[in-house]
Amino acid sequence: MNKPTFAFVSLGCPKNLVDSERMLGQLTQDGYQLTADADGADIVVINTCGFIESARQESLGVIREMLALKEQGRVGAVVVAGCLAERKKEVLLHEVPGVDQIVGVFGREEIVHVLDRTLYQQRHQEQRSLFRPAPVRALEDTARLRITPRHYAYLKISEGCDRLCTFCAIPSMRGKHVTKPIEQVLHEARELAADGVRELIVVAQDTTYYGLDLYGKVRLAELLRKLNDVEGLEWIRVLYAYPIHFTEELIATLAQTPKIVPYLDLPLQHINDRLLKRMQRRVSRAETEELLSRLRRAIPNLALRTTFIVGFPGETETEFEELCDFVKEARFERVGVFPYSLEPGTPAARLPDHLPEEIKQQRRDRLMEIQQEIAFAWAREQVGKELEVIVDRPDPEVPGHVLARSYADAPDIDCMVRLKGKGLRAGDLVRARVTGADGYDLAGRALRVR
Repeated sequence: MNKPTFAFVSLGCPKNLVDSERMLGQLTQDGYQLTADADGADIVVINTCGFIESARQESLGVIREMLALKEQGRVGAVVVAGCLAERKKEVLLHEVPGVDQIVGVFGREEIVHVLDRTLYQQRHQEQRSLFRPAPVRALEDTARLRITPRHYAYLKISEGCDRLCTFCAIPSMRGKHVTKPIEQVLHEARELAADGVRELIVVAQDTTYYGLDLYGKVRLAELLRKLNDVEGLEWIRVLYAYPIHFTEELIATLAQTPKIVPYLDLPLQHINDRLLKRMQRRVSRAETEELLSRLRRAIPNLALRTTFIVGFPGETETEFEELCDFVKEARFERVGVFPYSLEPGTPAARLPDHLPEEIKQQRRDRLMEIQQEIAFAWAREQVGKELEVIVDRPDPEVPGHVLARSYADAPDIDCMVRLKGKGLRAGDLVRARVTGADGYDLAGRALRVR
C-alpha cells in the first residue's frame, strides 16, 4: 500500500527552510509521496514563521487558504509546524480550529509520527498538538530533501540565540544558543557538496557566537577554514554575523580563506547609542564604526549587507537623522530597512513612546531612498569590470540570457546579474564582464565558465 500524498509550504527565514528540508527528507524517506500542488493532496504541512506581525499574517493567510481547500474536500488534512506554532501553541487551534495538528519547532523530528497519527488514528482533541523542549544538543540537519536549487544550500551551524534584544521574540521560540559540533557541521557540508552544492551559505541566529557555549570560546574562524577544505564547494557565504566577537583571527580568516566570498551580512539595527542601549544590542556607535573600518581595511572589495529598524519606541527625529547620516557615510552595498514591529511579550512592547505606523513607514521610505542612491551608484561602478558570477536559472524574460548572482548577492535577498551567454546552466561559475547597470541589478556578458 502506497503512502499518502503530501504538499509542503515553507515560510520564513533560511533557518526555517533548513528545518523544512529536514522534515521533507524524513517524510519522503518514510514513503510519503510529495506533490507540488496542495489541491488534491492527502495532507498539507505548513512550516510557519512567527517572527514579526507581517510574517504571522502571511502564515495565517496560507493556513486559511489550505483550510478552505480542506472544507471543499480538496485537501485531506492540514498540519501547522514551526515558529508560529511554537509561539502561539494551543492558542492557534482557537484561531484556526480546522487545523488537524500543530507541531512546535522542536517537534520536527517526529513529523512522520504526526502525519501517521493524523491520517491513520482516531482524532481526539488532546492529540492535536506536539511540542518538545529546546534541545541541549544541536539537532542534525542531514538527509534533507532540498528546496533550494541544487547548486546552493544553507548550512545551519547552531540553533537558538542568547542575545536578548528587546525587540526580538526569537529566544522564546528557538531557545538558547546551542552550537552544532564542528565534526557534525563538516559532515553535513560534505553531504551537501556530494549532492551538488557549490555555494554554501552559513546561517544561524548569531553566527559569530558559534562555539562559545560548547567549547568555551568562539570558533567560527576555525570552522570556516575547515569548510574551505570540503571538496566540491566553491563559494562560502556568511549570514547573520552579530557585530560582536569579531576577533583578528576571524577577520583574517574572512579575508584570506580562498572560498569565502567577500560578502558579510552584519545586522546593526541602529547607530544611535541611546537606541542601541534601548534595544539591548550591547554595542556602541564607536565600536560599530571601528569594526566597519577593520573589515573594510582587511577585506578588499567587501560587500556589506546590514539591516536597520526605524521607528523603534522613543526614536526621535534627531536620532533617525543620525541614522540617515550614518548610512550616507558608511555606504553599505546592501541594506534592508524594517519599520519596528511590536512583538507581544518582548521588553520593547512595554516601552513608552511607541510611534504611529505612518511615521514608521515614512522613516523606512526615507532611509531606503538614501540607500537606493548608494546601491545604484555601486552598481554603476561595476560596469566594465570582470566579476565571477554563479548561474541560478534561465532568464524567463530574455531568451539567450540567464539570471546569475555576483559575490555581492545572497539568494532571494539581494540583486541579480542578467547574463548573456550560450550553453550556461544552473550552478555554472562564470567569469563575466559587466556591461550595464539597471537600478540595483547588473547586466553582463559571459567570458568563460570555470
